[in-house]
Amino acid sequence: MSILDDVTRRDFLQMASVTAIAVGMPGAANALKDKRNAEVSPGSKTAYDLSTLKWQLSGFIPYLWSFDKISDLNGVKAEEAEVGPIDAPVPGSVQQALLNAGILRDWNIGLNYREAEWVENRDWIYQAHLPDEWLREGKQLRLRCAGLDYSGQVLINGQKVCEFANSFVPCVVDLKPFLKPSGNLLQIWFQPPPRWLGQFGYTSRMKQWKPRFNYTWDWTVRVVQTGIWDAVTLEAVHEAELESVQCVADVAPGSTLGNLRMRIVAKGGKNLRVVLSDGDRVVREQEVAIGGDPSEIAWDKLPVELWWPNGMGLQKLYSLEVRLVDSEGKLLDAKQLRVGFRHIEWKRTEGAPENAHPYLCTVNGKAVFLFGVNWTPIRPNFADLREEDYRKRMGVYRSIGVNVLRVWGGGFPERDWLYDLCDEKGLLVWQEFPMSSSGMDNCPPCDEESIRAMAQIAESYIGRLQHRACLATWCGGNELEDNLAGHVSAAPTLTIAQQPMIVRLAEVVRQNDPGRSFLPTSPYGPIGGFTLESCGKNGHWDVHGPWNLDGPVNGAWRKLWEHDDAMFHSEMGAPSASPAAMIRKYSGGLPLTPGTHSNPLWNRQPWWIDWPKFAEEKGREPASLEEFVAWTQQRQSEALVLALSKVQARFPASGGIIVWMGHDCFPCTSNASLLDYDGEPKPAALALGEIFRKV
Repeated sequence: MSILDDVTRRDFLQMASVTAIAVGMPGAANALKDKRNAEVSPGSKTAYDLSTLKWQLSGFIPYLWSFDKISDLNGVKAEEAEVGPIDAPVPGSVQQALLNAGILRDWNIGLNYREAEWVENRDWIYQAHLPDEWLREGKQLRLRCAGLDYSGQVLINGQKVCEFANSFVPCVVDLKPFLKPSGNLLQIWFQPPPRWLGQFGYTSRMKQWKPRFNYTWDWTVRVVQTGIWDAVTLEAVHEAELESVQCVADVAPGSTLGNLRMRIVAKGGKNLRVVLSDGDRVVREQEVAIGGDPSEIAWDKLPVELWWPNGMGLQKLYSLEVRLVDSEGKLLDAKQLRVGFRHIEWKRTEGAPENAHPYLCTVNGKAVFLFGVNWTPIRPNFADLREEDYRKRMGVYRSIGVNVLRVWGGGFPERDWLYDLCDEKGLLVWQEFPMSSSGMDNCPPCDEESIRAMAQIAESYIGRLQHRACLATWCGGNELEDNLAGHVSAAPTLTIAQQPMIVRLAEVVRQNDPGRSFLPTSPYGPIGGFTLESCGKNGHWDVHGPWNLDGPVNGAWRKLWEHDDAMFHSEMGAPSASPAAMIRKYSGGLPLTPGTHSNPLWNRQPWWIDWPKFAEEKGREPASLEEFVAWTQQRQSEALVLALSKVQARFPASGGIIVWMGHDCFPCTSNASLLDYDGEPKPAALALGEIFRKV
């Protein structure tokens, strides 16, 4: 059965030297080399990286393969597969493997995405043979799948080992009882995903824990990923292991000395050796005996350099190593985390009423104006992303002065690469749990099973991210409201705090990460939408909108921002077209103009049709695609610069502004993104950077 663990992928791939050798990582053997040259025990925990195996993928009419009890798809019944077998990278998506094999056409081009929907209606089986030499040690041989999207079974030699049905938490199971002496075949069977979890519907009925954005949003088409989206590891576990390492690094208010709180759960072994280091320099180390309870270690008044957000100072990070050793000092298991010392506190903005939620972020005692972007997945097939995809976009964000990312609640738990880069580049993280509005109702499900499942997801998120210097706040989800039929409130974004799901999430944060802020949802307050009509009513705490404008920037748009009275703007924006060359590249032979609903190329994202607005303002149609693109991009720049300038001028009465959205995950003809599909900045991104740096 699937179980939950709060240990990150990196913890398992940066273990003892035997681990690095086993997975074939040149040079990695020294990643956690004991400074006191302790030997590695023969009984130590070993991890093998299953991405190094040869994986194949086959597609079947649902249940056909299991009906015929096929155990080896390369055997005599392999011809019953409707698709494949084909080579499949792991991690990776079914869609990308099919594209690589020439079975699917590129869904980014024209209307090809419609031709990919049949993929959702098949069973897909990833399989690989486990090397015999990997299976000869350990009392447990634990398969750890850090991310499976979405549901199915794990099998060994055709025998079911466990079921899984959650894209947001790891699937972990012991394979030992199911193995034969040699020739073992591992299979991961994915069943068809839910029919609909998209932008519109009823949040109260969204009870299948898979990313919703894949089903279409106003900034992407329907590409419902199936696949293995994160690392797959085989752990040989003996008597002893580090089951979990939790830690929080902080600085006492008004101090420059660091505090570190650790909670370590170990099984077996004799002692824990804990080392905080800065390169080769040991800041502090301690050895403690293991008892029956979790080991609680507190270090105070550590001589450290502070971690600061982008633009305020350096992002100093330290290495925390925890080693489990036996009575002879031999290494049994090890984990390594990076930590940064800072103190984050949220206070009420200047002039805010006493009952208002605090939206003024202070870091190390200094108030910070938060300027950021809403982070959405880089691609619908996010299983196929690479570190360079993140590094490119994060480089742009840092260069334009961004100091906060709101990791939006309709996506997935995100790769460690994102949080590594936020730690390194000084971008604070506003982390939402995976729930979002739906329009028909925006109220989270309130049945016991759904609440239990989301609490488990939240515990997993906290376990992965709690130690991060960049993590600034938790949030229940995107645009949730207390508007379930029959229970509608006069202020649904404010009363959502009493909704059972949100109450439970608040408890989970309080119990597992008590020093961290929790927001019930975004927006939050008496009035959630930002409009001219709602200004001046003392109801704007954190607000959303607008995302578009009618008429010239110096018209109603300017008037709205001149009347701004919100404590925080966590989502607002203005649209622009993608570069003309990109629109041409992905047009697929469809007409490039006009950019209206009648043109299927532009109607893929029907919310962002501004061609008629150009005609109304200019009294004529655009002369070319290039002219229209230039007009939209100039208008986006002017609109966002004006909004940022007005909000920033109110600081500290306003805590900040987060633009919707950061980057495109599909080559939209038009959208509210600051970076295009390739991760290149639009003019608005550069203009915002200029205005933010000046102030």
